[in-house]
Amino acid sequence: MKFKTNLKVTHTFIDMTPLVDVIFLMLIFFIVTSDVLPLKSLNIENPSLDKNSAAMTTQILVVMDAQNVIYVGSKKSIVDLASVKKQLKEEIEGFQKQYGKVVPTVVLSVDRRVDYGAFLRLFSTVQETVPKIRLVYKPEETAEAEGL
Repeated sequence: MKFKTNLKVTHTFIDMTPLVDVIFLMLIFFIVTSDVLPLKSLNIENPSLDKNSAAMTTQILVVMDAQNVIYVGSKKSIVDLASVKKQLKEEIEGFQKQYGKVVPTVVLSVDRRVDYGAFLRLFSTVQETVPKIRLVYKPEETAEAEGL
């Protein structure tokens, strides 16, 4: 027995509409997410100085240890709170004789066991004397490694 079919042989065509839609969506995505314009560079001419500037290490050190003993300067002179201002002024004058009229930065290093009130008294005294103060601290990852 032979069956007859009425189907005609046709060449199969792929519907391209979904493919074109996907390609357009991808094209739009890449255009939106890419940098179309290159970054513009700024043309800046830096001024030149006639003389050398002071070194970045132009600092005066003030240290307060756990027993509230205050050390000032590179020689670590021991002073009391009442004479910190006088000692700092002397250090600044010596510093300015060496480096000119550059105002130094005072590096304030205070032990973490010092009473907060003592720290504030020292900080306000130093702040009255010098406008630039830098506090010394230990980064957290270093403190955690040492178990503090």
